[in-house]
Amino acid sequence: MESESALYETDLAQTLANRERLSANPNLMHWYGELYQEMFRQEPDIATNTVLEIGSGTSPLKRFLPNVITSDVLKLDYLDLVFDCHEIASLPDVADHSVDVITMTNVLHHLKDPLAFLRGATRKLKRGGRVYATEPYISWLSYPMYKLLHHEPVDFNIRRPVLDTVQGPLSTSNQAMPHMIFFQRPEWLAALADCYSLEKTRISYFTSLSYMATGGISRKFPVPSWAYKPYFKLDRAIGTALPKVFASFFTARLTSREEV
Repeated sequence: MESESALYETDLAQTLANRERLSANPNLMHWYGELYQEMFRQEPDIATNTVLEIGSGTSPLKRFLPNVITSDVLKLDYLDLVFDCHEIASLPDVADHSVDVITMTNVLHHLKDPLAFLRGATRKLKRGGRVYATEPYISWLSYPMYKLLHHEPVDFNIRRPVLDTVQGPLSTSNQAMPHMIFFQRPEWLAALADCYSLEKTRISYFTSLSYMATGGISRKFPVPSWAYKPYFKLDRAIGTALPKVFASFFTARLTSREEV
């Protein structure tokens, strides 16, 4: 078994390689650009708000939203902050109740204790501040894709929304965990009722197979942009119209309580 330091170095190298691959994949960059537009559609002041991104190692968000404060647990020289997001409540670099929006894409399912992070995040959010988390949605179509074709596990046989064993920030995950929190185990989300206005929680669905059609992070499919963009529009419409059958991603928006 690799040591913790060796796994960290492996994940660091993998993140840098993934970032280069993403930058070189115009179809994947288009997918992310459209995702960010959809995520922040209800945030008219997003370009001037205080926005903190969790898990920015590979993320291209700063190219689309220059004001975002980037962060990751990995020490990467292009980030604004380096810290373990589970310790966000005690982070001295961000003032308490100063952040309008916290955002994360495909990060929650890598966290050892996602509910602990979400609870701690409210210390930095303004009253009524929002958390946006985009994660895998397990539909009839996406389940075999994630289960059989993706290297990260999809484990619904968990009793608690935690990762019992964490080896590295990329090396450990459970793609099913966010889906279970927001769709299958309401009592898990209810544990956050004292710090979020759960009645204001909003869910949106995003695309079916158009992410996979880009080749994702690990590979690049030779699909020309002129063909990919109209396909993306159709794929997005299908995923939104019939999410339980076709959707592959969802975005959850949580709103912190106005009062404490």
